[in-house]
Amino acid sequence: MISLNNISVSFSGIDLFKEVSLVINERDRIGLVGKNGVGKSTLLKIILGFQEADSGSVVIPDGRKIGYLPQEMVFEGNQTIWTETLRAFHEVNALKAREAQIQKELIERTDYESDSYHQIIDELGTLHMRLDIIDDGKGEQKAERILLGLGFKREEFDRLISEFSGGWQMRVELAKLILQAPDLLLLDEPTNHLDIDSIMWLEDFFMDYPGAIMMISHDRMFLDNITNRTVEIVKGRIYDYSVSYSKFVLIRQDRIEQQKAAFDNQQQYIKQQERFIERFKAKASKAKQAQSKMKQLDKLDRVEVDETDKSSIQFRFPPAPRSGDVAVKARSSSKAYGKKTIFSGVDFDIFRGERVAFVGKNGQGKSTMIKMIVGDEHGTGELITGYNVEVGYYAQIQEKTLNPEDTVEKVIENEATGENAKIHKVRGLLGAFLFGSEDYNKKVKVLSGGEKSRLALAKLLLRECNLLILDEPTNHLDISAKEVLKKALIDYNGTLIVVSHDRDFLQGLTDRTFEFKEGRVKEHIGTIDDFLGAYKIQSFREFESEKKVEAAKEKAKEEAQMADSNSGLSNKDKREMEKELKRLKNTLGSLERKIETKEKEIADLETLLADPKAIADPANGDVFFKHSELQKKLEEYMHRWEKTGEEIDTMVQTLND
Repeated sequence: MISLNNISVSFSGIDLFKEVSLVINERDRIGLVGKNGVGKSTLLKIILGFQEADSGSVVIPDGRKIGYLPQEMVFEGNQTIWTETLRAFHEVNALKAREAQIQKELIERTDYESDSYHQIIDELGTLHMRLDIIDDGKGEQKAERILLGLGFKREEFDRLISEFSGGWQMRVELAKLILQAPDLLLLDEPTNHLDIDSIMWLEDFFMDYPGAIMMISHDRMFLDNITNRTVEIVKGRIYDYSVSYSKFVLIRQDRIEQQKAAFDNQQQYIKQQERFIERFKAKASKAKQAQSKMKQLDKLDRVEVDETDKSSIQFRFPPAPRSGDVAVKARSSSKAYGKKTIFSGVDFDIFRGERVAFVGKNGQGKSTMIKMIVGDEHGTGELITGYNVEVGYYAQIQEKTLNPEDTVEKVIENEATGENAKIHKVRGLLGAFLFGSEDYNKKVKVLSGGEKSRLALAKLLLRECNLLILDEPTNHLDISAKEVLKKALIDYNGTLIVVSHDRDFLQGLTDRTFEFKEGRVKEHIGTIDDFLGAYKIQSFREFESEKKVEAAKEKAKEEAQMADSNSGLSNKDKREMEKELKRLKNTLGSLERKIETKEKEIADLETLLADPKAIADPANGDVFFKHSELQKKLEEYMHRWEKTGEEIDTMVQTLND
C-alpha cells in the first residue's frame, strides 16, 4: 500500500495541489483524469520522487518497486531491440547473484540462533517471493511474446533501436517495464504511440497484471476496459471514485446535482433564519429566540458543492475561401522507402467540401500520404492539390511544426498577420486556448503534450485555409477539448482530411473513408458507421484487429454460401454482387440521413430569412451565401441518392432474374 499524505504544490503562487491525500492499494486500477495542465503528470513524478512537494509526504513500503512510462523520453545508445529489452532482467540477475551469495554464506555459518542469521533467512524469503513474481525461468520467451504483442515483428528484434521512431522506442520501454513487473505501474498516456492491436493486447495483459496500475489517459474505452477506480484532479483537489471512467462521469454529475439541490435548500433555510434574526433580535419578547437561531446557524454544517473546472477551449475555424471543385487528386501515386513499398497505384479525387477519414493500422501509410499531400514527402505518380487550395496542416508530432525554442506568444506572433498581429488579438487567441499571462513566455520545449496540441490548433486559426489536414489531432487533448474540436470541425465549411483511431471522434464528422491496408488504398462511401457496418463490425477497434476482420469476412462468406441461388450467376459472382448491394444500401441510408439534415438546416435558415432583423445581424453572417451553399450540397446529395437508387434497382433485378 502506497500513500500520499497532505501533499501541497504551488507554482508562481498558484496552488497545483492543496493538501491532497491518496492511498494506492494492491491490484488497484486507477485512471487519473482531469483537464490538461491540472497536474496529473506532476502527481506521478511526486510519487516517483522525481519532484518534491512543498509539503506533505509519500510513504512507500520497503521493497516496493515502481515503474514509470513518461509521455516522452530521449533514448541513447546503440542497442538492438532485443538487447535493450533484455536489460529489463537486471533485477532478476542481481537477485540471483544475491541468492547464490546468501546460500553460500548459510552453508558456512553455524550461528543458527543469532539475530543476524535469522535476518539473512528473512532476506532470502523476501528475495524468493520477489523472484516468484518477476522470474519464472521463461524470461526470453516472455520478452518475445510482449514485443510481438506490442506490434514488433520477429525480424525486427535484431535491428538497432535508433532506427525506429520515438513511438516505437517507447514501446520497447513499455515492454521492459512489463517484464520487470513492478508493484506499481505509473503510465502517462500509454496509448498515444500504440496501434489498436497493441492497445487491445495491452488491455488483455493488464487484466491479470499482479501489481497496481495508475494511468493518465484520454482514451475513454481504454480507461473503461482497464480501470476500476477514477481519481479526478480539479483546482488543486482530488475526488476519488471507485468506478471506471464512464460510470464516474454519471456518478459525478448526479452527485453534483444532489449537492447543488441540498445547497440551494440550505441557503433558502439560512436566509429565512437570518430574516427572522434581523427582524426580532431587538424585540425583548423575541430576542431569546433570535439568539437561539443565531447559535443554530453558527453550528450548522454547511453544504459544499464539489468544485468543477468549467474552463474549456473555445474557437471556430475561419470561413474557408472558395477553391476549385477538386481539392486533392491522386493518379497512380506510389511511395517506397528503398525496397519497402508503403503503397502503390493509388487513385482518388477528394472534392471541395468533402470530409474524408484515413483509417488503418499503424505503418500502412496514412501519415506518409498526408506528408505527400502537404509536400513534406515525395513519391511517384501524381498527387496534387487543386486550384486555389490553401492547406492547414496539424501534424501528429507537434515538435515537427513548432520551434522548441520559441515562446508560446512568439509562436502565435510569427504566424499572425494584419489585424491578428496586434498584441491584444494574439493574447485573446491564446486565452481562448487556455493560455494565461503566466504562459506567454514559456518555451515550447517545456510544454506538456496537451499544451503543444492546443498551441498548434491556435496557430491553425490564423490562416484562412480551405483544406484542413489533421493527423491524430486528439492524441494529447483531454476529453472536453476533443468535443470542442469536433464541433468546430463540424461547423467548418472547407474540405477535411483526418487521420484518427478514435471512432467517437469520427462519428458524424466524415462521409468518406479511405482504408490503408497492405500497400493499397480502398475508398468506402459513407460515414465511419457505414464503413464498419459493411464489415459487420461493431467497433473501430475490431476493424483494426486483423483477426476480427478476417472472422467477419469468413462469416459473410459462409452466409453467402448458404443462400439459395436460383439465378444463372455463379456463386462467387452472386456473393460479390450481394456484398456490393449491401454496401449500396448502407450508402443510400447514409445519403437519406444527410438529405434530411440539410433539408432541416435549409428550413431553419429560411425561417431566419423571413426576419429582416436576423438578416441584418452580423452574428448570423452571410445568410444568403449559407443558403446557397446548403442548396448546392442538398442537390449533390440528391443526385448521388438517385444514382445509388438506380444502381440498387439494377442489381436487385439482376439477382432476381
